[in-house]
Amino acid sequence: MLDNLTQRLGKVVKTLRGQARLSEDNITDMLREVRMALLEADVALPVVKDFIAGVKEKAVGQEVIGSLTPGQALVGVVHRELTELMGGQSVGLNFATQPPAIMLMAGLQGAGKTTTTAKLGKWLKERQKKKVLTVSCDVYRPAAIEQLKTVAAQAGIDFFPSTGEQKPSAIAAAALDYAKKHYYDVLFVDTAGRLAIDAVMMAEIRELHAQLKPIETLFVVDAMLGQDAVNTAKAFADALPLTGVILTKLDGDSRGGAALSVRHVTGKPLKFAGVGEKLNGLEEFHPERMASRILGMGDILGLVEDAQRGIDQDKAKDFAKKMKSGKGFDLNDFKEQIGQMRKMGGVASLLDKLPAQFAQAAQQAGGAVEDKSIRRIEGIINSMTPTERSKPELIKASRKRRIATGAGVQVQEVNRLLNQFEQTQKMMKQFSKGGMAKMMRGMKGMMPGMR
Repeated sequence: MLDNLTQRLGKVVKTLRGQARLSEDNITDMLREVRMALLEADVALPVVKDFIAGVKEKAVGQEVIGSLTPGQALVGVVHRELTELMGGQSVGLNFATQPPAIMLMAGLQGAGKTTTTAKLGKWLKERQKKKVLTVSCDVYRPAAIEQLKTVAAQAGIDFFPSTGEQKPSAIAAAALDYAKKHYYDVLFVDTAGRLAIDAVMMAEIRELHAQLKPIETLFVVDAMLGQDAVNTAKAFADALPLTGVILTKLDGDSRGGAALSVRHVTGKPLKFAGVGEKLNGLEEFHPERMASRILGMGDILGLVEDAQRGIDQDKAKDFAKKMKSGKGFDLNDFKEQIGQMRKMGGVASLLDKLPAQFAQAAQQAGGAVEDKSIRRIEGIINSMTPTERSKPELIKASRKRRIATGAGVQVQEVNRLLNQFEQTQKMMKQFSKGGMAKMMRGMKGMMPGMR
């Protein structure tokens, strides 16, 4: 996310060391670099101008106090301005209405609207214990209704059936009636998308809005559209009383300028961000945390929350006991730790939330870390018998060939896994004996997929 801006800021901060205060002269170069980085990140030009003006106004003349360096003081100013640019504070969904709370989903075709509907329904069901119903009013795109039915089932939320022969207004009315009679907390209405904004599309969604009077009208936009994302968001904001924006595919674009532009241009809060194709790949949008990630400070709070949700506390206690004793750790435990990592969003998600220097150190220490390496390791362990998992020392040449065939990999991959497991075992024994320094040196072997 905005890696270029992070790197440019890091370089400029180093040039400001040793100066007593931030002046117009010593921040001119820095602001030029930031301006270029923002433009390269596809941030809209009016947004860049306002942002640079705000940083300059607040930074010039600021005293460097305490143990802060001028660079650190400047980063503090930029952090506050970035946070303000993205909305200042996190804004959640509004449920201040008689159930069901109607959520109208709007956006162009291909933005990920249908998948986001299922993601958000799953999020509300699991985090806030809401009873969720979804319905599709997209009678134009082939298989749109079937797609929502499929992803709703995968998300574990309810789906109200509709057909392409029905009118969107009739579908919406029937779904609302059903939701009321069956005491649903939330009704998601997935509307039709188009390849481009057109009058027919806008007229239809305005009619649905007038009919349903939703408590939330959420605009779903693809972050990878760059400047087009901002233009599209503005067009929808002019046509509909939007209450919030959801950015999808934010993890797929290192430029990600839409995150900095949409809030400024539309005046509507960013409420969620899609960070993966899986149905748990949705995060609440926290402007302050996102600003920290952009500036290479990481998102430790987000990392802790992921850990609390993804880790089974009882299993974590059992694992801690094994670490303390240095005994009983087998391939079943190894696989369990990999599974816990995947529940937390995978290696890429964890590294993204670490402060830049730690993420870079982890990558340099272990080389390329890929989630597909984790899946490969799980496949190899699944190809073993229960006895082989509990007693890896039994796995010799013939067993390795059988395991490799079952997992669809080369024997070398099985050997690599067993070597990683042995290193992990050694680390745990060192840890149990107080050898923390040795354990840190051996960390390379603990992370699956690292070389």
